[in-house]
Amino acid sequence: MDNLPKCEANYTPLTPITFLKRAAFAYANRVSVIHESTFFTWSQTYQRCCRLASSLVSLNIAKNNVVSVLAPNIPAMYEMHFAVPMAGAVLNTINTRLDAKNVATILRHSEAKMLFVDYQFVPVAREALGILMAESASTPAVVAIDDINSPTGLRLGVHEYEQLINNGDPNFVALEIEDEWDPIALNYTSGTTSEPKGVVYSHRGAYLSTLSLILGWEMGTEAVYLWSLPMFHCNGWTFTWGVAARGGTNVCTRTTTAFDMYRNIALHKVTHMCCAPIIFNILLDAKPEERREITSPVQILTGGAPPPASLLHKIEQLGFHVTHAYGLTEATGPALVCEWQAKWNRLPIEDQAKIKARQGLSVLTLSDVDVKDADTMVSVPRDGKTIGEIVLKGSSIMKGYLKDEEATAKAFKNGWFFTGDVGVIHPDGYLEIKDRSKDVIISGGENISSVELENVLYNHPRVLEAAVVAMPHPLWGESPCAFIVVKKNPTSGKIDDVTEGEIAGYCRKNLPGYMVPKKVVFMAELPKTSTNKIQKFQLKALATTFVVSDDKTSRLPRQQRPNLPLSRL
Repeated sequence: MDNLPKCEANYTPLTPITFLKRAAFAYANRVSVIHESTFFTWSQTYQRCCRLASSLVSLNIAKNNVVSVLAPNIPAMYEMHFAVPMAGAVLNTINTRLDAKNVATILRHSEAKMLFVDYQFVPVAREALGILMAESASTPAVVAIDDINSPTGLRLGVHEYEQLINNGDPNFVALEIEDEWDPIALNYTSGTTSEPKGVVYSHRGAYLSTLSLILGWEMGTEAVYLWSLPMFHCNGWTFTWGVAARGGTNVCTRTTTAFDMYRNIALHKVTHMCCAPIIFNILLDAKPEERREITSPVQILTGGAPPPASLLHKIEQLGFHVTHAYGLTEATGPALVCEWQAKWNRLPIEDQAKIKARQGLSVLTLSDVDVKDADTMVSVPRDGKTIGEIVLKGSSIMKGYLKDEEATAKAFKNGWFFTGDVGVIHPDGYLEIKDRSKDVIISGGENISSVELENVLYNHPRVLEAAVVAMPHPLWGESPCAFIVVKKNPTSGKIDDVTEGEIAGYCRKNLPGYMVPKKVVFMAELPKTSTNKIQKFQLKALATTFVVSDDKTSRLPRQQRPNLPLSRL
């Protein structure tokens, strides 16, 4: 058997580019992309991608050059996920919520050769390019992307997107991927706990991660996928490539307002969507005139901060069916999925919601996942109680951090990728995240999970958002401090009728005494990153200014009151 060689017929490097070519032949006349009044078929999308890749090559974009794009969920953004790697280049999708300084930092660090800019973000891009020029740094060639439905004529740079499409060769043959370990995408982390890092994906990792997610989520053919998750976020958790693999339909939308999401769901009979839990609140808080009846279940894959069980229950009552996942940029998006078991359907709704809040089992492309003591590398018991750090290994893990050997070496230790998240393993093998390792509160020797406390707070009928961090305590070392955004009173419309004592009392009824927050701070809004993740480091800095007195109540020194959007203290 060792004498049977590899050849072109039996071995080709894995790449998600092949999904598009197959879709063009297998689903040629099926609708591929919808954006308001614009409709494309898979045959047309394939031709447009070939044309764009041809134009990129003609503009001297070479192998492993970085091509950046600053755009919302529009057809051009989708097409670039295929066209850029077809030209041999590396796609860098930039978070559209970043300011000019951060955009300039990414362009400088990535050494982008070309920047595609949607008309909506021309001012930010122009300022970012100005920053680079002021530093005498090299600047990328710029391509403007106008509104495909109602062109504005707004331009930046010499080139325009549709002109590149029209001038390109529809018969262009994608450059051959010689090594599946070649880079396909460069994504920058959101920097919730540190400076953003450039995460490099391989063609192999992107291909396998895509397959594992469409299998794990049981996405069938003819799926209609609503782009409520930004494509800039881990390449849309690989569903940019996954929808093509299933011959589905991409419904693109510039915004994630309740009106636009409900409208598109009803109009196009959406079957699937991905989102962070914050989208649940947008859908739940929609005004009557913004809502549309959901006539068939919409499958939602959600990730990010663990959603409270109460929130999952509420969103499913609207007609959505939620699957919870866990992932991170370094894992090419979701790495764990809460695979549902039929026997759980017989459980009470509240118990089902608690199970759905778990992160679950590893996707198929991970060779292993575990929860370990980070110092001894011993696996924790499967008791659902003992915490350790979540570690992963497999082909869907990143190649490493661009230009950062030290951070790469720190992430890869003892044959594992260290996530920085702590969790437990239940007796049935399902994982549940308890916290970021830096967010665990150690009070009098007891480990307190901020996530567990947040879940209880979210069950309070008046709590809209909650974040728990450690604050100093003279006796216990640390104690929990809760920051809360409250909902308006449905009767009076007030927000200031919820008291600190009421929240603490509610927690006391549902938690052990040592877990009850010693301080509750009401805020108009919680500080968030550009990807809507709560910036706990800001809250931690604020909590360090609090003082716990002998009578176990806390106060904030008047002279140290922060300049944050607090509604009251």
